[in-house]
Amino acid sequence: MTQGIGAQNIGAKGRRPALMIMGTGSNVGKSVLVAGLARAYRRRGLKVMPFKPQNMSNNAAVCADGGEIGRAQAVQAQAAGVLPSVHMNPVLLKPETDVGAQIIVQGKRFGTSRAREYGKQKAKLLPYVMESFCKIESSADLVLVEGAGSPAEVNLRSGDIANMGFAEAADLPVALVGDIDRGGVIAALVGTYAVLENIERSRIKSFIINRFRGDPSLFDSGISEIDSRTGWRCSGVVPWFAQAADLPAEDALDLAGGHGTQGVGGAVKVAVPVISRIANFDDLDPLRLEPAVDLALIQPGEVLPADADLVLLPGSKSTIGDLAFFRAQGWDVDLAGHVRRGGKVLGICGGYQMLGMRIHDPEGLEGAASTVAGLGLLDVETVLAPEKTVVARQGVAPAYAAQVRGYEIHLGRTDGADCARPFLQLEGAGADGAMSASGQVMGTYLHGLFGSDAFRSEFLRGFGAAARLAYEARVERALDALADHLEAHLDLDGLLALAQSRCG
Repeated sequence: MTQGIGAQNIGAKGRRPALMIMGTGSNVGKSVLVAGLARAYRRRGLKVMPFKPQNMSNNAAVCADGGEIGRAQAVQAQAAGVLPSVHMNPVLLKPETDVGAQIIVQGKRFGTSRAREYGKQKAKLLPYVMESFCKIESSADLVLVEGAGSPAEVNLRSGDIANMGFAEAADLPVALVGDIDRGGVIAALVGTYAVLENIERSRIKSFIINRFRGDPSLFDSGISEIDSRTGWRCSGVVPWFAQAADLPAEDALDLAGGHGTQGVGGAVKVAVPVISRIANFDDLDPLRLEPAVDLALIQPGEVLPADADLVLLPGSKSTIGDLAFFRAQGWDVDLAGHVRRGGKVLGICGGYQMLGMRIHDPEGLEGAASTVAGLGLLDVETVLAPEKTVVARQGVAPAYAAQVRGYEIHLGRTDGADCARPFLQLEGAGADGAMSASGQVMGTYLHGLFGSDAFRSEFLRGFGAAARLAYEARVERALDALADHLEAHLDLDGLLALAQSRCG
């Protein structure tokens, strides 16, 4: 069935049906909508492929073909029932400072650039983006493309590869999403229309109102107002979808709300200091959703709670900078007190590096060449190096007699006396991580280990708690429920017709 559908919709130029989902701004729900649409159209028998030309996130995923992409595109691939590929997100920007980011192109480290300099490089990246899109398109019945930020950011239009620049290069129809929950959705949609050029306005064929609370009929006049001012038709009003919280978060802004909520009252209190360049924070999702866990996200200026059972130091895109940030909050003092009271500590990736005696940056990868003192809780040292480890792993946690599965994304190598007590044994890689002689302090390079239900269960058993969450099953249920939600509230037939119109 899939081959037939695809074959019927290949245009004269060999193009496949494709639709681009743009937003009036960041965090309006584009990523979740694309995931839900991918699952819904997959259930209709289509081979769906997600694509995002440019993403900015420190939450990354490792692909089967080697390399990394934004976590959101990996979730969209899961929704579509396909393996994630580096070509689904050919340009990934990973912020390292307030004004600069590491550039990942087709899964590999391409370089580092300041924001002003990056604007001049975008045109050079378009060929990579188009090459990846052609690869994705060639194997799909339907491509769902996600924009980044907003096309209304006309100050960034020159050389754009994320929104209208890419839509024009690939000749894509566009559906524009507005988030009514944040207010001003009419102004956001009509304002976008106002600042676009006529050729760009004509590329937008419909709009979607997302995250509506209450009676959607109350917004009928709003839909008419948007339609009359733009000429775009409404493809649906999507009510608030609470189960979106069960999907991995893409943006660090999702951590800005303070303490965790799902596990409040859980038997095990896990405190996570929210460092400034936190990375791969989807490590926290299984703990956030686990009823046995009270996950406390400690914001800058707050103290690490004295009643925490475990302090978890998360990954970081800038280990040395975040170590200084950690100390500036006084968290080093809080952490030392936590250990004296018998509390446990786990560092993942950058957090593991911080726990050691020293971090060496001889090539100045994170600024000037330097050596800085670590937190001194593990007898290990880290040397940062330009070669980046990006690989999926599986293995066992010997202390817990449990299988683990995850991935590594990091610069540098860590060695020292405490590595004689590895935290994990990984297939094809051997020992990973370290444990202190007391067993209180642990570190590992493996992201995603708490997504392994058996490991999480045994790990929490060590604190006297019983895990009750089947994590991957819960994510799958959320994706199915999201597809049901969109089937009920969006014109999926109309959106598919828009995608097919590209094939002429």
